[in-house]
Amino acid sequence: MHEPLKKPAVLGTLLATLLVAGCGALPDKPMRATLYDFGPGPTTAPARAGTPALQPLALADIDANARLDGTQMLYRLGYADANEVRPYGQSRWSQAPAQLFRQRLREALAATRTVLGPEESATVARMEGRVPDTLRVTLEEFSHFFESPSSSVGLVRVNATLIRTAPGGDRVLAQRSFTAQRPAPGNDAPGGVKALAAASDAVVADIVTWVSQPR
Repeated sequence: MHEPLKKPAVLGTLLATLLVAGCGALPDKPMRATLYDFGPGPTTAPARAGTPALQPLALADIDANARLDGTQMLYRLGYADANEVRPYGQSRWSQAPAQLFRQRLREALAATRTVLGPEESATVARMEGRVPDTLRVTLEEFSHFFESPSSSVGLVRVNATLIRTAPGGDRVLAQRSFTAQRPAPGNDAPGGVKALAAASDAVVADIVTWVSQPR
């Protein structure tokens, strides 16, 4: 006579067990990605005394291909398939690589000249009737490149074009590609960050020397 009363009790026990098991299987809070940039850069400005300032230069926004538009930190396994670009899962740049690179390039150029943005250059043109030369840079490669499972480098490649605007139209003064790679101190995301920052600084130094040549 008591059998029908036992079934609800059994079902209740099973339901409670499933609920407890379900709670235990709930995922933890999503891990927040670690953000990186190139570091603070030089802590002191280089001395400018005795060095004549160069002509003002307009620095355009840096172009980049679609895969470098976001903040993902990318790597390539050169020893397996160098054509495949892979993202680190929990490591990201604080800004898109093109923005980080432009910031570093502008700081370096500003050590010897006035550097203008696109809007500032337009203002100078309206007020003074002349347009400063414009430096355009395209970021073509920016990746943590693994030459082997135990050896990797930060690889940066850009294309730079120096343009002069005249009444007859724009004229290309010079154009050149720059590439640098620097060894990574570790074969992981933090190691890639240090290598890419060092490779970027090397490319920036080469661009500053190149663009400062008389033409």
